Amino acid sequence: MGLMISIKYLILLLCCWLSMFSNVINGSVHEYSSDKFISKGNAFVFHGGSEGLYSSFTSNNGTLTSSFIRFDKISFRRPEAGNLSAALIQAIVFEVEDRETIGGSAYGGQRAICCSPDLAKLGVCPPGEVIHRPSTKNPYWPQVLRINFDGDDLLATMPSQSIQISETGMYNLYFMHCDASLKDVVIEGKTIWKNPTGYLPGRMSPLMKFYGLMSFAFVILGIFWFSQYAMHWREVVQLQNCITVVITLGMLEMAFWYFEYAEFNETGVRPTGITVWAVTFGTVKRTVARLIILMVSMGYGVVRPTLGGLTSKVVMLGGTFLFASEVLELVENVGAISDFSGSARLFLVLPVAILDAFFILWIFTSLSTTLNKLQARRMMAKLEIYRKFTNALVVAVVFSVGGLFYELFFKANDVYNERWQTAWIIPAFWQVLSFSVLCVICALWAPSQNSTRYAYSDEAGEEFDKEENLTLIKPSQVARDVPISQESRPLKNGSVDEDLEEDKIE
Repeated sequence: MGLMISIKYLILLLCCWLSMFSNVINGSVHEYSSDKFISKGNAFVFHGGSEGLYSSFTSNNGTLTSSFIRFDKISFRRPEAGNLSAALIQAIVFEVEDRETIGGSAYGGQRAICCSPDLAKLGVCPPGEVIHRPSTKNPYWPQVLRINFDGDDLLATMPSQSIQISETGMYNLYFMHCDASLKDVVIEGKTIWKNPTGYLPGRMSPLMKFYGLMSFAFVILGIFWFSQYAMHWREVVQLQNCITVVITLGMLEMAFWYFEYAEFNETGVRPTGITVWAVTFGTVKRTVARLIILMVSMGYGVVRPTLGGLTSKVVMLGGTFLFASEVLELVENVGAISDFSGSARLFLVLPVAILDAFFILWIFTSLSTTLNKLQARRMMAKLEIYRKFTNALVVAVVFSVGGLFYELFFKANDVYNERWQTAWIIPAFWQVLSFSVLCVICALWAPSQNSTRYAYSDEAGEEFDKEENLTLIKPSQVARDVPISQESRPLKNGSVDEDLEEDKIE
């Protein structure tokens, strides 16, 4: 009971913290607000966005369903200082496979982006402009747009225009200039990236259908579980109430993710509230699920009524995992659709991975102890269900390790996001794996007329408590505390009391 109250307080504290999020989340609408250029090689560069876009197509009724990148109210402002003169800024859109068409020969130890005087003398490129060559696949790409500062103007405005996407690919937008006098220029405005089916980025588009299917799967599981729960509500045990909470959280998580993606696809802007709550329901569900598996492994609700002195440690582990997971998921999902640096992500992923490893170690250690005790006490019904539970967890861990190695391999070999069309498989895999484990638990502990067979009983609990207490006492002390007449007291069948002999061996 104390454990459940502690978890409720943790969830309430987290909800209060989440209520502080109120900013709009940028997605396919990339907004620029007085952002500055950075020096890269011999150029000044600003990254305007990077997304996977599908090609435009014509539907059966002859309607063109277009995919585009639109420039909306883009302007550049330079400070009023020194002698101002005409200057040029270029917006370059290219597909990731054509990245080698941007830039030229080595310059100062780095690849030159701007045309140097030496290259200009050779007639390779116009002086003071970004070096680029036509794509081998399409001579009209990359797309290069020019924005000019006339004379002593402080503001240069880019006319609203769109670039149509005719080929499926990962597209990048960079604003560049080669003029040192523009090093303090800032950019304002926004670009809008749209796929034929909506504003959802290409690598996220399949996940909307996936979460729709997962919502349906949770509904089916919920119908099965709640029908069994209603039929046998008199026999329901505490463990089954915890499983009900996990199923409910899972249904809410999948529903929120689906509506979050649908809203994102419709408007191009991620809805703050839906995104945050989808992340929250997911992290709470994963935390509660891990705590339930850990408590079941310890025998809670089956062979012991409470966790005793371990309650505070379990709550501390669960609270730490909840906080670390929530921070990681918020950073990954709340914000512009651009991958943050690998070192920053590693800093957030590492604590979650360590805590997960600790969960796994503690779970299997507790399972081993519980299985040994059940076998020693010949509680065959509970032993059988625990063996099935252990086998399911072993399979899940094997798949988890395989999935982890695949994810590492995928990301290590996809530096430029060229495999964006299959990237959705990774988050989908983890969702399917956790759902499969939940289904196994629901099948093993489904409410039924025999639910009380697997529940805690005073007699079994006394035996377990006795055995645990005796392991903490020195053998010599046990021998002194047990009368000689009881040590050798024969049973009705003439054998020595097996329980006392086992206690003395421990």
